[in-house]
Amino acid sequence: MNNRQKELLRMLLVHEEGALQIKDLSEELDCAEKTVRNDLDRLAEFLLDYESASLVRKPGIGISVEISDEERQDILHNLHTNEPKTIEERLFEMAFQLLTSQKPITLQYWADRYYAPKASIKKDIETIMKWLQRYDLELVSKQRIGNVIQGSELKKRNALAHLPELISAFSNEKNVVLDLFLPYEISAVLKALKKIQANYEIAFTDDALESLLVHALIMVKRTRQNSPVFVPMSEKKAVLKRKEYEYASWFLHQLEATFRLTFPEEEKVYFTWHLISSKRMEEDAEKVFHPDKKDAEILSTLIHKMGKLTLFPFEEDTILTKGLAVHMHSVMNRIKYGFPITNSLLMDIKRMYPYMFSMVILTLEEINHTFAIEIPEDEAAYIVLHFQASIERLERKREVEKKQALIVCHMGIGMSHLLEAKIEQQYQEIEIVACVGKAEVDAYLNQHPVDFIISTLPLEKAKTESIVISPLFGQEDKKRMSQFVERLQVKNTELQGKRSLSPFLTEELVFLDVEKEHRYEVVEMLAMSLYEKGYVRKEFIHSSVNRERKSATAIGGGLAIPHGDPSLITKPVLAVAIMKKPVEWGSEWVSLVFMLALSKENQGELRGMIGKIASLSESPLVVKELIEARDYQEFIRILEEQ
Repeated sequence: MNNRQKELLRMLLVHEEGALQIKDLSEELDCAEKTVRNDLDRLAEFLLDYESASLVRKPGIGISVEISDEERQDILHNLHTNEPKTIEERLFEMAFQLLTSQKPITLQYWADRYYAPKASIKKDIETIMKWLQRYDLELVSKQRIGNVIQGSELKKRNALAHLPELISAFSNEKNVVLDLFLPYEISAVLKALKKIQANYEIAFTDDALESLLVHALIMVKRTRQNSPVFVPMSEKKAVLKRKEYEYASWFLHQLEATFRLTFPEEEKVYFTWHLISSKRMEEDAEKVFHPDKKDAEILSTLIHKMGKLTLFPFEEDTILTKGLAVHMHSVMNRIKYGFPITNSLLMDIKRMYPYMFSMVILTLEEINHTFAIEIPEDEAAYIVLHFQASIERLERKREVEKKQALIVCHMGIGMSHLLEAKIEQQYQEIEIVACVGKAEVDAYLNQHPVDFIISTLPLEKAKTESIVISPLFGQEDKKRMSQFVERLQVKNTELQGKRSLSPFLTEELVFLDVEKEHRYEVVEMLAMSLYEKGYVRKEFIHSSVNRERKSATAIGGGLAIPHGDPSLITKPVLAVAIMKKPVEWGSEWVSLVFMLALSKENQGELRGMIGKIASLSESPLVVKELIEARDYQEFIRILEEQ
């Protein structure tokens, strides 16, 4: 439409009562009546794309537009937007129109609306078509009819709520879906949501509140368009007993009064699902949280298997158990009701905590096998944060716990206890667990490992760190003891942060100038090499490729760390692929691949190894040198220098 036609349409839309004469319109627009009649033909064609709209021409009475309030406001909003749309904005609006339209939309309609060539519109359609596949929706193009989306209403609403994902530039900004609704609509829904929290003493997290706002606005729009969700009768009966059904009924009653709508029973059930799946503030959730038997079993299995796999005592951490129980309750319901989330922190979590992310994904594979429930990587990343926080709590606790020491004294029990009293008085951080003679050392350590030994005589064959001091423990001994304890702490820190990779590398498993098109081919090649050389069982090949399908193992900096089931490894080792050309690895490009083949018994080495590789990802110059290494010896030399 040209500017005159837009102004004509605006005049008709704002004049809601009665009709306008063509003569008056021509005078207002400063053009001939014939021109107005021709423009009205163009407007009638334009309004065909709006379901409730029609141009009414009554001889002797005048011209008017019959249209719903919602579509009237939509057209007026677009008419007032004079600035040309960016490609991203156009793509965003096209996807929204397709998801909310009841009939096909032609390429010509969009070409006219956005003043864009059909070739550009076709590219937009292809982008939208690919994105819709994530939500199991199909974009069907019919020649001379137009484009229409096929799929369930529930899936369309999920796609609408995740529209910002269509355009990466929008993903980290405010929720741009809200820009598609009028300010009074947003204000009314938000007010009702806040009243729910006040009336029923519920505390949603900020993210959950915004998500409920978006889904409620979409629900209002789709109810206006007479597009309800389908809810099986069994699900209706199941939610009637939930407190959240009461909240949803009250909430929708408020919206009915505001928007002059009547919500069908299915919408009450649908919004109840959202309330059940929404994350509550932890303190609030604990008051109403009652996990069912299956959820409790999944939680227990998750914590137990993570502890077994990582060798961390997660089951001792009550904070982890309580926090994860509340979180998993929301996760399980989101999966049950089909409300996928997008974790904006996913890539950051993979980069910052690659070891913990890998362990969680491996554990969730076992959970899936046992309970037939697949938890996607976006949810897995949030679970990682719970376990990572637990590790930091456990390590802080370990730091404040006393170091356990064994006294070996050759001068009898009396002198041993005197030495014990002096050391514990001088060093609050040391706990003496026993005093033994030299002959008893091995037998005691076999049953009771300690952090170090304090001995009054040299211990030639002792595998545990030890210091030799005088039985009288004089000033010089105290000085040496302080230096010894400090050195031990520094050494432990260095061991955790600087594990060498070379003991797990062998020339036959470092491949230079690898040419593969897809990351699965790289993973399969490395896993096959491990199997052929006898380091893993044959099932490891499928396990590692399947693991990669679930979640890309890139950790940033051009590196990836694929791996498989640790129980399928017969001998710990690393396999390396240096790519001739970077390979697309999920959302990143990778040139250096370390395949980890370490069993459950090697968790200490695995943590250090992943930490070492993660540190490489933050050193682009080192990675460049490794990629350009001419042979195995040069590759090892560069690694050893780090």
